[in-house]
Amino acid sequence: MAILLFFIAHWFLSLFSQTFFYHRYASHAAFTMSRGWEKFFYIFSYLTQGSSYMSPRAYAIMHRMHHAYTDTEKDPHSPKYQKNVIEMMKRTNTIYMGVYNGTFPVDEKFMKNIPDWPGFDKWALTWTSSIVWSLIYIGYYILFATAWWMCLLIPIHILMGPVHGTIVNWFAHKYGYTNFKVGNTSKNLLPFDFLMLGESYHNNHHKYPSSVDFGGVRWHEVDPVYLIIRIMDWLHIIKIKNLALKRVEAEF
Repeated sequence: MAILLFFIAHWFLSLFSQTFFYHRYASHAAFTMSRGWEKFFYIFSYLTQGSSYMSPRAYAIMHRMHHAYTDTEKDPHSPKYQKNVIEMMKRTNTIYMGVYNGTFPVDEKFMKNIPDWPGFDKWALTWTSSIVWSLIYIGYYILFATAWWMCLLIPIHILMGPVHGTIVNWFAHKYGYTNFKVGNTSKNLLPFDFLMLGESYHNNHHKYPSSVDFGGVRWHEVDPVYLIIRIMDWLHIIKIKNLALKRVEAEF
């Protein structure tokens, strides 16, 4: 039970950081927050993502490129141009590191109004940090695993961020259903998306990338993070810029 609870907690906390802070805030600026709260969520993201922590700045730039170049050769991660999941993950990582290190050419338009904390990222993205987090995961399993096969989950802990990204960027461009014609292969992977906290409503998102709500087109499309965001807005932790949009032209 301890292993299951640990895995579930890491899965959803890491995923929340990705969809709330990296995706909706850094990439799309769907809401605003103070500098103090921004630094809080930097630290929160580091603690929840651990060994797979990413630079919010580099993530946001790369994600904006994905929207601008979806399913073309310039797309950082497209199933149309990579033969398998592993190749796509390798290409994504290469471009991500190039963006972070400033060695990959990026159009100026993708770099505006993005959170950046270079001093924090300088430590958080070191090999030392990744190794320490990996040892923490391994140590937990040594203490609490009751069967050898449980240790097969350790690589997922270590690569949690890339695993989440791959589920959306590969599978949600190959499988699922569509509500909108958007000129690319984006699909809604899951009809009820608790597993990915709304991220798998990818077709909806490509139609309305600036909307803070990824679901809401069909009755079963509930985006759990949107509900949390509304509560945070009510508590004045954030301020929503783009409320859920009316999807009147959905083609069911």
